[in-house]
Amino acid sequence: MTATTPAIEGWFTTGPEPALIGSACTTCSTVFFPRTAGFCRNPACNGDEFTDTELSRRGRVWSYTDAQYQPPAPYIAPTDPYVPFALAAVEVPEGIVILGQVADGYTVDDFQVGDEMELVVETLYTDDTGDRTIWRWRPVPVEPVETKEA
Repeated sequence: MTATTPAIEGWFTTGPEPALIGSACTTCSTVFFPRTAGFCRNPACNGDEFTDTELSRRGRVWSYTDAQYQPPAPYIAPTDPYVPFALAAVEVPEGIVILGQVADGYTVDDFQVGDEMELVVETLYTDDTGDRTIWRWRPVPVEPVETKEA
């Protein structure tokens, strides 16, 4: 059996309902992602203690783009030649916007500002120890609206 390990430890949970892990300031309750330590990034707060908090798995597209140019190292391109991929800035109910890659198989033509997205975990790359996973945003399918016949 191949081992599955997050490419970046501590940024997200795995399992059937993965979630991003952020920090909440114990003084002002401001939420941050990725986790923070040392001092609160809220300029109106002097807090320096934080608790880990799982963020909502769903949010709405705030903005998006596609990566037409291959990112520099340590990025590992999954294909040769490089294939552009979509990026989405998603606002979660905690009031923060989180930029992330869009799930495999989706392009900027598959969603628009305001659409609902959900967090998924996919394989980023495979090395000699197994699969390395990363979180990504995936468009939530829109339920068809039933119409009443006259």
